[in-house]
Amino acid sequence: MEPAHAEHEHHQRHEHHAGRATWAMAARATLHCLTGCAIGEVLGMIIGTALGWGNVSTMILAIVLAFFFGYALTLRGILSAGVDLRTAIRVALAADTLSIAVMELIDNGVIALWPGAMDAHLSEPLFWTVLALSLAVAFVVTVPVNKWMIGRGKGHAVVHQYHH
Repeated sequence: MEPAHAEHEHHQRHEHHAGRATWAMAARATLHCLTGCAIGEVLGMIIGTALGWGNVSTMILAIVLAFFFGYALTLRGILSAGVDLRTAIRVALAADTLSIAVMELIDNGVIALWPGAMDAHLSEPLFWTVLALSLAVAFVVTVPVNKWMIGRGKGHAVVHQYHH
């Protein structure tokens, strides 16, 4: 394929997603984000609790791991499409940073504000109930953010162009 034609096709794919964001697209992008965040959150809470860390240290670890796994899931998909690592990292950062940040802010905010949740242990139903609820609330809040981003050709709209 000629470079000019490839560039034109790239812009057509980008424009195809821009302005055409659906709630289903936004929900799928958010579910993708939620998966990485949930893996990181749970792993961070397990590690922090197992090591006897305090609430703040454990929450920081959980947030760092949520970003790590969120980016890692996106990178996996982009790299499997044959994109070089440097470009894949840039795309993942551009696609996921706002979504993960909103998800983590809401998720951890719910946990921090829920009475007793910060002190609940992994073996207690309160821990898992509040975690599940916080992730559900974060999902609901983050879907419109992702819809807005996809509608502007940003966020997961950028990732989708590498899957076609």
